[in-house]
Amino acid sequence: MKRFNGVLVDVLAPLALFYGLRAAGVDQLLALLAGAVIPVVTGLRAVAAGQRVGGVRWFVLGAMAVTVAGSFISGSPRALLLRGVVLMAALGVFLLVTVWARRPFLYEATRTVLDRDKQHTWCRNWDDHPPFRRLLRLCSALWAAACLLDAALRVVIVLALPVDAVPAAELVLLLVTLGALVLVQRFFGRAFLRRHGLRLDGVQITPVAAAR
Repeated sequence: MKRFNGVLVDVLAPLALFYGLRAAGVDQLLALLAGAVIPVVTGLRAVAAGQRVGGVRWFVLGAMAVTVAGSFISGSPRALLLRGVVLMAALGVFLLVTVWARRPFLYEATRTVLDRDKQHTWCRNWDDHPPFRRLLRLCSALWAAACLLDAALRVVIVLALPVDAVPAAELVLLLVTLGALVLVQRFFGRAFLRRHGLRLDGVQITPVAAAR
């Protein structure tokens, strides 16, 4: 829950700050830069508190630094808005690479949010059930494709819409992308496991016959 709240702050707070500053008459670029400061501050606070800062947050901060520098060079707020494109495209490539890694992204991402007992169960699923391993690789590839499509759509949004409309449109796109991914993965995953005589009961893979 704490990690989820942190994600909400990093996503929603910059949006609220941007539109609040724009309503107060602040320049578009300055309003965007002010919103971009929030994830930086939360990341620095985590470092100062001695918390472990994951690679994803460092990646976000790095991409933000590149796009902020680009916006100062060009003087255009649209250059800063392209940070979402950079993030999603790079994330899509990263997810695609993990499909052929020893463990795909979805395996590792799920394992990090489980307690120790459930992590052991998750590991046993991976070791004992080849269909489960293939499913996680397929779903990781699905997430990669969705991120790359999202990045392409963000390019259209950033270039075609008025600057003031872009942050809200990007949030809507993110929610649609995540919602579609969760639904497709849920139904596809269940059907895939069922075809192999398996089902996911909580975090444990069990034979369908044994689950009845």
